[in-house]
Amino acid sequence: MASLSNLLHLIFWLYFVGHSSISVALQGLVSINGTAPIAETDNDFVCATIDWWPPEKCDYGTCSWGRASLLNLDLNKPILLNAIKAFSPLKIRLGGTLQDKVTYQSYGSLQPCAPFVQKSSEVFGFSQGCLPLARWDQLNDFFKQAGAAVIFGLNALSGRKIGSDGSVIEAWNSSNAESLLRYTVNKGYPIYGWELGNELSGNGVGARISADQYAYDISQLQNLVQVIYKDFKVKPIVMAPGGFLDVNWYTEFLHKAPYSSLQAVSQHIYNLGPGVATDLVEKILNPSYLDGGLQMFSSLQNILKSSETSAVSWVSEAGGAWNSGHNHITNAFVFSFWYLDQLGMASKYDTKTYCRQSLIGGNYGLLNTNTFLPNPDYYSALLWHRLMGAKVLSTSFSGTNKIRAYAHCSKASQGITLLLINLDGNTTVHIQVSTGNAGSNGSLSMQEQNQTQRKKISRMASNNELLGIFRQEYHLTAKDGDLHSQTMLLNGVPLSVGSTAAIPDLEPEYNYQSNPIDVGPYSIVFAHMPNVTVPACK
Repeated sequence: MASLSNLLHLIFWLYFVGHSSISVALQGLVSINGTAPIAETDNDFVCATIDWWPPEKCDYGTCSWGRASLLNLDLNKPILLNAIKAFSPLKIRLGGTLQDKVTYQSYGSLQPCAPFVQKSSEVFGFSQGCLPLARWDQLNDFFKQAGAAVIFGLNALSGRKIGSDGSVIEAWNSSNAESLLRYTVNKGYPIYGWELGNELSGNGVGARISADQYAYDISQLQNLVQVIYKDFKVKPIVMAPGGFLDVNWYTEFLHKAPYSSLQAVSQHIYNLGPGVATDLVEKILNPSYLDGGLQMFSSLQNILKSSETSAVSWVSEAGGAWNSGHNHITNAFVFSFWYLDQLGMASKYDTKTYCRQSLIGGNYGLLNTNTFLPNPDYYSALLWHRLMGAKVLSTSFSGTNKIRAYAHCSKASQGITLLLINLDGNTTVHIQVSTGNAGSNGSLSMQEQNQTQRKKISRMASNNELLGIFRQEYHLTAKDGDLHSQTMLLNGVPLSVGSTAAIPDLEPEYNYQSNPIDVGPYSIVFAHMPNVTVPACK
């Protein structure tokens, strides 16, 4: 019996070890240099895209786009309107692969305006499609109601032929674009920017245009904008090339482009590989792999600094994993680690705007393609938009390499806001914050506060007179600890949309400024410290 008992104990012990995770706690220090900002973003830094892909767009046997196209998206869904209005404003870039196969219906034209038709023999797998002016009217009415700032991607292959090697030599035929611009102005539709072409730079995707030719084309677009918007005090910006960064091509393009021909230089980012890849989560949770993303931002910054252009850097499309992403990864909680880290890195290198592929559609939408309900990254984007101001602060972290740390001057409020990302699933990190000689109420100690204590503090902080000694914390975790979950918890409470289709309030917890910030396993924390003052934020 004794041997049987020992055997049962051994089996139980082996089962326990194999089915439990041992959580440990570490200390860490975030150091923030608030002497001066190291970079600055636009106030409306967060942007999202709406694409052209029809329902027949499929990848790896899965058709994930549904009715999320510019041509068929249901604009009468209250949740869609509310999701955009919550940003006040949200930049929305209209474009994608098929934009270079779109014609625009001309006012008074009797020519048929046909949609895209799947055709394997065609470039990008679809025939040419058409944007009816009635649909353009619907879209603009909706965006006005939603308070969106619209960037429209124009067809850069209009009137051109593509060689057998993918090269395009002829000049851009701007006549169809001109008709759309004139119609847009005559209707009084506000456009934030016009972007020419989609992924035609460098080696291109499906087709490619030389840097010299592209410089000429963008000058042509700028001339159109100046003429058509001549009576406007504020004119739309002109952007290009909306492609994957090729240092030599981008350098030549900016060298050849006239100084005032464009206001933003845009790039696309899909640095995780194809959506079908089996190692996406491993890449997302790997600090070294994430660090590799710095190169794209720093390279473009260096190109701009070494050129004579006054244009700024944009990311006009970024979905992480190409070919529509990966279900339950790029639309699940785990993707917020990649997405928020991208926003943090892009900000440090003077990127002014970062457009997420997509607002809706594919497997990487901020909103669910079928239900229109927010995926986890929607809430991550909204918190960034509301909390992280334009001025970026130099930030470093000492401790485990699994913590990613970024700090900005707070948005529309005093103090600074810190973003902390914990890529470790077994470790809670108690983080002190050092801001050098910055003023604050009280030194930062290593006292620990559990969730129950923080809730008590939150009740105390309802007295506005006491707010000066508290900070606001937003702890983001996955439901049931499942990284593939499409439900995000804020301070332990699931974020969900009610029957009124209203976006839920994103309420913080409060903690004493003198306490460390506790960042739990596989969690993300925004910490707003209103009483920490630094010269950079004055």
